Amino acid sequence: MSEVPELLREAAASFVLPVFGRAEAGAEEKAPGEWVTVADRAAEEFLTPRLAALVPGSVVVGEERAAADPAILGHLGAAGTAWLLDPVDGTANFAAGTGPFAMMAALLRQGEIIASWILDPLSGRLAAAQRGAGAWIDGQRITASQTASPDAELRGAVLRRFLPREVTTRVAAAEARFKELSAGSGCAGADYPAIVTGERDFTLYWRALPWDHAPGALLAAESGATARRPDGSPYRPADHARPGLLVARNAATWQQARIGLVP
Repeated sequence: MSEVPELLREAAASFVLPVFGRAEAGAEEKAPGEWVTVADRAAEEFLTPRLAALVPGSVVVGEERAAADPAILGHLGAAGTAWLLDPVDGTANFAAGTGPFAMMAALLRQGEIIASWILDPLSGRLAAAQRGAGAWIDGQRITASQTASPDAELRGAVLRRFLPREVTTRVAAAEARFKELSAGSGCAGADYPAIVTGERDFTLYWRALPWDHAPGALLAAESGATARRPDGSPYRPADHARPGLLVARNAATWQQARIGLVP
């Protein structure tokens, strides 16, 4: 699948970066707080047939196509092969002319994530993972730190917009518990690499859309980090309607964050 990074880079150069920070990006609010731009649409239109051609018989589930036809999400748990595509992750940042934002793809077989790619178009950094083979950033094997740290040294983030009231209350009470508890970057494609490299220790999400999290979940698993539902069960892209996903740089940190953040 060496073609995937080149396809992402080509889409970035042709459709995403040329309108970054420009009025031509044409940002539209497709739902309250949910943005789409001409870059999202053009990159997805470019990538969809090319990804499908890499694996004959595969189906591409892109974020914008799924917004128009939610029925295609049924392919995520079905037999066969499917692609997940997020043409621009962190669209609100992109639309505002700031970073971070990312372009992401994941390959699923029988509902399991078997490969993933996360491109930062601004820096050119590429994170990739292959099930059972490892995780890499810019071609170098990456392993998340397994060192345990006390709560007071942990730097985390919580995307609070979708939290239920009881979790919001718990998170607010936990702010003094950790060294840092930010609102996050607004881009899952930046969050996962930050966790596996140790820039951040954990992140809690409540809405877990598959194109946002499948690429990073495999990166986390293959680097030795942990991405699980708050009850400890595995993350599966087909369970996209199920709330809650906690990601941490190792199992011990995951448990500390779970105790601190989730009732």
